[in-house]
Amino acid sequence: MKQILFFILLSTISFGLTTPEEENWKVVPCPNNISIKAGSFTFGDGVAINYSDKSLKNIVKLFEQKLNKEGISTGSKTGNKIELKLDNSIEDPEGYVLKITTGKIKLTAGTPQGIFYGSMTILQNIKHANTKTVPCGSVNDAPRFKYRGFMLDESRHFFGKEKVKQILDMMSELKLNTFHWHLTDEPAWRIEIKAYPELTTVGGRGNYTDPDAPAKYYTQDEIKEIVTYAADRFITIIPEIDMPGHATAANRAYPEFSGGGSKKHPDFTFNPGKEGTYEYLTTILREVAGLFPAPYIHLGGDEVHYGNEMWNTDQFVQELMKKENLKTLTDVEHYFIRRMTDSIASLGKKTAGWDEITESGVPKDELLVYWWRHDKPDWLNKALANKYQIVLCPRIPLYFDFVQDASHKNGRKWAGNFCTTEDVYNYPDSKHSFNAKEKDLIKGIQANLWTERFETDKQLDFMTYPRILALAESAWTDKNDKNFKRFEQLLPSWFDYFKQKNIYYFNVLDPASTPEPKPINKQK
Repeated sequence: MKQILFFILLSTISFGLTTPEEENWKVVPCPNNISIKAGSFTFGDGVAINYSDKSLKNIVKLFEQKLNKEGISTGSKTGNKIELKLDNSIEDPEGYVLKITTGKIKLTAGTPQGIFYGSMTILQNIKHANTKTVPCGSVNDAPRFKYRGFMLDESRHFFGKEKVKQILDMMSELKLNTFHWHLTDEPAWRIEIKAYPELTTVGGRGNYTDPDAPAKYYTQDEIKEIVTYAADRFITIIPEIDMPGHATAANRAYPEFSGGGSKKHPDFTFNPGKEGTYEYLTTILREVAGLFPAPYIHLGGDEVHYGNEMWNTDQFVQELMKKENLKTLTDVEHYFIRRMTDSIASLGKKTAGWDEITESGVPKDELLVYWWRHDKPDWLNKALANKYQIVLCPRIPLYFDFVQDASHKNGRKWAGNFCTTEDVYNYPDSKHSFNAKEKDLIKGIQANLWTERFETDKQLDFMTYPRILALAESAWTDKNDKNFKRFEQLLPSWFDYFKQKNIYYFNVLDPASTPEPKPINKQK
């Protein structure tokens, strides 16, 4: 439990979160374990940043750039000092310790990542406290969850490199460390594969609201640029290449690997009965694996039943079922997942997938499960019982394509329910009570923004901000250290920051002041 201590002369008094001293720490996510003393460290016009470990060079460069934007010089030889030091006695690789006196800030961490997060804590306080000071005392901070993620779907609508970088910048300030990039689906294929160029030139055409839109996709050079940009900010990018369903865009480009679909979802699946399908997809994943250093490749693996009915009559699928003694189409689906998991393992990666994948028979040490179906808690319980590692990302409350206010029209609801900022903030403790063994299996939480209904930057921003702030605090801050009233008090300064960044947002404190953006194109 956080202890907030204010020292006056020789007496020590415990204060709540509303003291002026505590309010000076205007940081999201709220740090765990803060102690405050009288006085403050003043940046003034300049500070000196001292470090000796060369591995901190890029962090210091980025930190200096951000301080300079706040009007603080970092070339001072006479001003107050910030000392950065690596110390392997700090066990959590993302943890850090700040010791603050009137003339010096000492930032210590076990890894460069911890140093980076400590620097973001300092920087945020400068930005949002409207003063070039931080209170004296100490911060001994480390995250609640190891996986703190945000997913963006760019198959339905494409937003491009600069928008993704802006999201990554915001994620880094909020100590979110995983960007799940949904790059392929029914509407379009968004990643260049050199072995199969028509995946982008043909499969990259269109979007959810305009099937005739020109092809838009990321070249491999752009992917590398974005991956490096994220890594500099300690963000891992996990790519998602959907299979065996949600394959329509790929099948437009290479129909010989299609397993068919349904009237509503034509050419929805890859063909699991053709050996060439596995060679084709493994070649694709080999290029993907070479672009993304992440330990996981996400295969999707969800909603296959939307369009697998033609497997019932497909010659190759029927021959596979006889050969492998597969009784049902679900058995075929699971066979496919196991084959592709083996391919991913051969590439030195592990498989990630939506919660349907838990029944595929993939060993628990080779799979990361994303539980998304909030109305199917049994699937979460099964995954826990089978000791799979899990990322919690249920539709309610972590799907950011759901509306965030009852008055909003452009977005989803589930039986009348939607996802408010407060609902995001209160998760997961508002929904779950895990025992000690289960807690060890919960890797973290993630918000997902599907973009069927959102085609502009303004719409994307409106659905993301400020809910991503609530997500960050829920992912980082310990349950007993969270305080939604405190969080709300910080929102006005964040709204000002969003305006500076030209980010449109939903003002949860004054909803009428930020009207919902209207779609440009007619929605399906």
